[in-house]
Amino acid sequence: QVRLVESGGGLVQTGGSLRLSCAASGLTFSNYVVGWFRQAPGKEREFVAGLSWDGSPIEGTNSVKGRFTVSMDNAKNTVYLQMNSLKSEDTAVYFCTADGRNWWTPDYDPTYWGQGTQVTVSS
Repeated sequence: QVRLVESGGGLVQTGGSLRLSCAASGLTFSNYVVGWFRQAPGKEREFVAGLSWDGSPIEGTNSVKGRFTVSMDNAKNTVYLQMNSLKSEDTAVYFCTADGRNWWTPDYDPTYWGQGTQVTVSS
């Protein structure tokens, strides 16, 4: 059984940083395309960033470019989302995802999802 568990969310002030973690059981992240999505209240879900099956970055929404970075620790089977220079508009529930199709793109729903972690940025 596959399980993705996010952690690291919380309340942070504008301009601050957070690092989200996503630990997997039942699959090995290095064999999957991994990604982070977010959804804010009243807004559509959007793709934030990810890593392709070969480790190359997958860009997401323009609003986080240069501020958010995805990385992976193979030994820990954990994926991270480093978020810097946070803004109030980054407030959302963040979801970790994984998909075994090496052609996967954010146009498709990923196969596996975590339960989400809340990030709240206060001004």
